[in-house]
Amino acid sequence: MSSKEKRGPARRAGKRAKGVDNRRLPYVIKHLRRHYQLSDAPVVTFIAQTTREPYRVLASCILSLRTQDGTTTEASKRLFSLAPDVYALARADAAEVQAAIYPVGFYKTKAPQLVAMAQRIVEDFDGRVPDDIDTLLQFKGVGRKTANLVVTAGYGKPGICVDTHVHRITNRWGYVDTKTPEHTETALRGKLPQRYWLEINDLLVSYGQTLCKPLSPMCSTCSIEKWCPRIGVEKSR
Repeated sequence: MSSKEKRGPARRAGKRAKGVDNRRLPYVIKHLRRHYQLSDAPVVTFIAQTTREPYRVLASCILSLRTQDGTTTEASKRLFSLAPDVYALARADAAEVQAAIYPVGFYKTKAPQLVAMAQRIVEDFDGRVPDDIDTLLQFKGVGRKTANLVVTAGYGKPGICVDTHVHRITNRWGYVDTKTPEHTETALRGKLPQRYWLEINDLLVSYGQTLCKPLSPMCSTCSIEKWCPRIGVEKSR
């Protein structure tokens, strides 16, 4: 949640919405799915749906950190042309990888990390990307968001990927009351029905990028506005 978003009255005037709970959640999810169908899927989800290849999900997710989707898409194409599988990436020269993934964020750091990661997967895991979060977190450059994406998008296992959008919006709804994405993940695992775990990140990333933005969210055109108490919102459109 942005430091500019302080908890306080949800609205300056009018009756305050009670917030999203599990009774209202099916209706909220229905509206989010409708919006998602009209939007572009996040790049990592698109790659997962296209290839179902955990290596590509892992690599593209690392590339996507601090990088716009369009840049990630093109960099992923160049990387997978150079290294179509984890064995090829393990043999690749870091300088070649760096040139291929430029200009993603922190490309100079990510290139050697990707090569080292591939080498470890080949040497320690027989070329198979691990499918559990705790093991994935041992790789340098892999955080909980990336690990969850590999497990959920790459392997289709239950998990909740929490990024800034999921953290911000679920707190804005009043569905959780947490300070960090890590705390939000824990809270959602205890509250969110498991049937929504795999899709919640895609739905809220799409919504957060287009409508429920960090500052000045577009509440006047939001289809779930009637359920949202706008916690932390100081100004909306």
